[in-house]
Amino acid sequence: MPAADKVLPRDQLAARLRAGRKTHGKIVFTCGVFDLLHVGHVRYLEYARSLGGLLVVGVNSDESVRQLGKSPDRPIVGQAERAELVAALESVAYVCIFDEMRPIETIRILRPDIHVKDAAYRSGVLPEAAMVEEVGGVVAFAPHVEGWSTTKLAARLLPGGDRR
Repeated sequence: MPAADKVLPRDQLAARLRAGRKTHGKIVFTCGVFDLLHVGHVRYLEYARSLGGLLVVGVNSDESVRQLGKSPDRPIVGQAERAELVAALESVAYVCIFDEMRPIETIRILRPDIHVKDAAYRSGVLPEAAMVEEVGGVVAFAPHVEGWSTTKLAARLLPGGDRR
């Protein structure tokens, strides 16, 4: 299936997941900005996929990235392109773009069995955890991939940036 065909509106994706839940097993959900896709993203998503039958990824809309307080220059890559890049990964079954700062409503609609976050979130409050539990799911933490971040990658692209 072409990557662009794996990017669906949230409600359409929810209907597809309901119809195929018995066939595909556990639905695993994770989300993020995924601006300047890098190996840390790939390893994170491969780990998430290893937890269940289908990996569904929520990509923050351009507006929600701005609401998150990222650099004024972010996102670097627009939401449609970020979603298609993530969808092109073998580990990813489907992608939806969401407008919320936190994916609480998206989790309510998609009803994943497992919601995956980076282990860096383990020590803090995870606002969507209550909704994950409400829909009958659990939160799992992926091992943190050291040394990779979009911020670091973007800095390397600037004149005088660290090329390591």
